[in-house]
Amino acid sequence: MVHMTASPGRRVLLAAPRGYCAGVDRAVIAVEKALEQYGAPIYVRHEIVHNKYVVQTLEKKGAVFVERTEEVPEGNIVMFSAHGVAPVVHDEAARGRLATIDATCPLVTKVHKEAVRFANDDYDILLIGHEGHEEVIGTSGEAPDHITLVDGPEDVSKVEVRDPSKVVWLSQTTLSVDETMETVDALKGKFPQLISPPSDDICYATQNRQLAVKQMGEEAELVIVVGSKNSSNSVRLVEVAKLAGSREAYLVDFADEIDEAWLEGVSTVGVTSGASVPEILVEQVLEWLSQRGFEDVELVRAAEESITFSLPKELRRDLRDEAAALVAERGGSGTGSGSGSGSDVASAE
Repeated sequence: MVHMTASPGRRVLLAAPRGYCAGVDRAVIAVEKALEQYGAPIYVRHEIVHNKYVVQTLEKKGAVFVERTEEVPEGNIVMFSAHGVAPVVHDEAARGRLATIDATCPLVTKVHKEAVRFANDDYDILLIGHEGHEEVIGTSGEAPDHITLVDGPEDVSKVEVRDPSKVVWLSQTTLSVDETMETVDALKGKFPQLISPPSDDICYATQNRQLAVKQMGEEAELVIVVGSKNSSNSVRLVEVAKLAGSREAYLVDFADEIDEAWLEGVSTVGVTSGASVPEILVEQVLEWLSQRGFEDVELVRAAEESITFSLPKELRRDLRDEAAALVAERGGSGTGSGSGSGSDVASAE
């Protein structure tokens, strides 16, 4: 397409930070390393992260995404996604003689450990999150008899607990900070002795990306969020942009999903991306906007990020040898890996 001449006043506000967080980076690299180390196929339970482009790219390299552990043939490797899984899933993998690689984000693992600790102390746990989200399912599975899901302030009136003096709240890591605190305030109004988790459950990356959008929202008439519809943190960015003052905000997976009609009467466009979005997709959006006169790009920096996580410990062991030994020992048959043990789950590192 022929480049248009930039019109006076047309500019792009580009959020920083944006895109991959440390947990997503770790999970995606884990799949790539597993494929390199063990060969295809590597089975992944659920999408490794919630991004269409990432999933399609890894599928082309040999990753096979499944929704149920039972879909993985006996004697193969299964990787758990960044969202985490409930203990019952580890048990399923053990019964299926599957070697496991746990790519759960360490910040999600932290919430799991909090849930177990408070359940062991016999607290009622009010988990703030969205029903059906994989992260919520995994956390709830750590202490199902103690956890009640609270899906926003409107749910608070229905919440019942055994002892109002022993109640704690935890949250999904990818929520809107403001909406979560609104829910917490409502819960505290009903349960004055409600205690908070030892540290923030909403991850640093979610908070930083929302802060950058808030800073650009007052100036940008239009905000484009690059991300997939099943990405909770990406959807939250659209909501935050509108609350911050942007006239319109849209979620797109790819640049070709942008409607030129959105640009009508717009002089400033804000651009950001969810925590599971590779930078190449943002670059394509910037190029699309540049071709329509939005060539002036200004960075809106809300925070510096330097956090990294080490890869799952299983990638430092030879799972293929473990699998072959297991199959031989049990007189079974199969190809690939299978530890048959629930002890192969990685801890947060």
